Amino acid sequence: MKKQPSYWFVFISNTLLLQHDSMGYHVPCSEEPPFPLKEWTSVQELSILEGKPCMAYSLTTPPNDMDGYVTIGLRESWNVLPLPFYNMASKASELLYWDTNTHYCGVCGAPMKRVTPISKQCTHCGKEVWPQVSPAIIVRIRRGDEILLVHAKNFRRNEMYGLVAGFVETGETLEDCVVREVEEEVGLKICNIRYFGSQAWPYPCGIMIGFTADYVSGELHLQEEELSSAGWFDRKHLPPIPNKMSIARKLIDDYIAERDNQQDKIV
Repeated sequence: MKKQPSYWFVFISNTLLLQHDSMGYHVPCSEEPPFPLKEWTSVQELSILEGKPCMAYSLTTPPNDMDGYVTIGLRESWNVLPLPFYNMASKASELLYWDTNTHYCGVCGAPMKRVTPISKQCTHCGKEVWPQVSPAIIVRIRRGDEILLVHAKNFRRNEMYGLVAGFVETGETLEDCVVREVEEEVGLKICNIRYFGSQAWPYPCGIMIGFTADYVSGELHLQEEELSSAGWFDRKHLPPIPNKMSIARKLIDDYIAERDNQQDKIV
């Protein structure tokens, strides 16, 4: 019986393998993996995409024959892949990261065995583990007709400004985290915290939860370990901002669109 073709999400040194031809970039689709598997290669089962099963595995070094293939960073793949394929690549990346970091039990040190596509069990003490996601908040703070933008020292683009963000701590609600991060990073008091949306952030295994809030009081006082600058900006004088793949950009674009919507109502 002929095997059903699968989409193969292959990562080589943290870059995604894609086919590249005159029609663009494509995730390999075939009955067999693009490159032969080693005995020790762990293949991760994903879900169904466009009626085809999806599989993922990683290689430490590129194969000798890469004719017709290229490798591209996961972030950059957002620009060349349809969104469902980028989302599946993100899921693959997270699960491969989880698999690599759970070879041995954290309780007794014995080898772990795969029980389901997203769970493992210790071969000695029976400890079970599943992929874990690290939640982080990101918040757009408004003061009158301006919003607060910050430049973090870890931004990949030196000139780019984004929004206050940070990881949720143990025992903390999302709203508590928003208040704490804003006070720690920029020294401000805020109110009217409202949920905006969320985005999987597989770098390596997070989820960003977006909020909006209003300024109450305080002068900007930066947490120098993380931020190099910050300021209040209006729509007409925005610095370089994140690209459209990020929820930070969606929050900023939503702010920009508010004035356009108000002008449409006036007209």
